[in-house]
Amino acid sequence: MRLNYAIKFVSDMDAAVHFYRDILGLTLGFQSPFWTEFETGETRLALHPASGENPAGTVQLGLATEDLDQFYSEALANEITFTRPPSEVHGSRIARFLDPDGAEISISGK
Repeated sequence: MRLNYAIKFVSDMDAAVHFYRDILGLTLGFQSPFWTEFETGETRLALHPASGENPAGTVQLGLATEDLDQFYSEALANEITFTRPPSEVHGSRIARFLDPDGAEISISGK
């Protein structure tokens, strides 16, 4: 398993892109109104519009695993609470679960 993304929820995508690209100098990998990525080595910084569920300024971790179904089975056995079982989201299989503080973490299969 590895950390794949740090997802930062933003109130203004254009202002956030300007800050991370033009002020901090991060390399833009992909940009859209709904998802932007910066190349930062093995782990990418992703920007996503804020919502009521994910207020501006909050961050969500995005992990990746070789076998999402195996992770899901083992995590359920270890009483991890899932907010979304493995399912297709924009062409990728993703699940979401809560850490001990209630922060949601997404995990995708490779």
